[in-house]
Amino acid sequence: MTTNPKAADTDWRDVRGPFDIIGDVHGCADELVELLRKLGYTVRLDGEGDKRRAVTTAPKGRRAFFVGDLVDRGPNSPDVLRIVMDMAAAGQAFCVPGNHDDKLLRWLKGREVKIGHGLERTVAQLDGASEAFKARIAAFVESLPYHAWLDGGALAIAHAGVRENMLGRNSPKVRSFCLYGDTSGRADENGLPERFDWAADYDGKTPVVYGHTPVAEPEWLNNTMCIDTGCVFGGKLTALRWPERELVSVPARETYAVLRRGFGLPPRRPSGQVAS
Repeated sequence: MTTNPKAADTDWRDVRGPFDIIGDVHGCADELVELLRKLGYTVRLDGEGDKRRAVTTAPKGRRAFFVGDLVDRGPNSPDVLRIVMDMAAAGQAFCVPGNHDDKLLRWLKGREVKIGHGLERTVAQLDGASEAFKARIAAFVESLPYHAWLDGGALAIAHAGVRENMLGRNSPKVRSFCLYGDTSGRADENGLPERFDWAADYDGKTPVVYGHTPVAEPEWLNNTMCIDTGCVFGGKLTALRWPERELVSVPARETYAVLRRGFGLPPRRPSGQVAS
């Protein structure tokens, strides 16, 4: 299997590694190119407008796997999308969508969304882009599975996380968890969605690699690892080489956005509260 199955298909156990699992890019195209090259890929962006394409090669036998949030907040979401879409089309990469990608999809399809939390930068960067390019982005994001259960069942990848009893399933509840994680439905003191650390209670046998919540350093916790190291917030862009479990990172070239609640996993859900 060299291309993404339909979004409804989350059971990818026949898709085998090795993989280079890459954390939230958020429009940091220069750092993405640098990280891919450090991992042994070649990347070149050629052309302008509709003719602009990413020309890439992958190390023999390896493929990249993006955990979503390709867009928003950073300086060049269109080139990040070109790189990921062209790598996927060449059979060199896979991707799951993040909540920011999902919001961009809704905007591209003309649905009512609040233009904020970084989407305003992506919308501005797409100003003047052709309808064909926008349609390509929408079709790509819409094609992505909300999580992927991989490598004979030895690995799962989702944007915000996935519980073991959700693996291989696709329902509104599963999709929401994969995009947003464990949330209360309320806003926190920063006006952001209140999150809880679902990984603190994970006891599954399948390792889960995810992003969504910026951390200063990735660490294994209960057989899970968050590899969003906040590149767009001045941190770094990180990849986990699988099955080697080796971390490879490049530093952010600058701070592109302000992180309002700091680096680190969210608190554990208070005792007695019903999990989502």
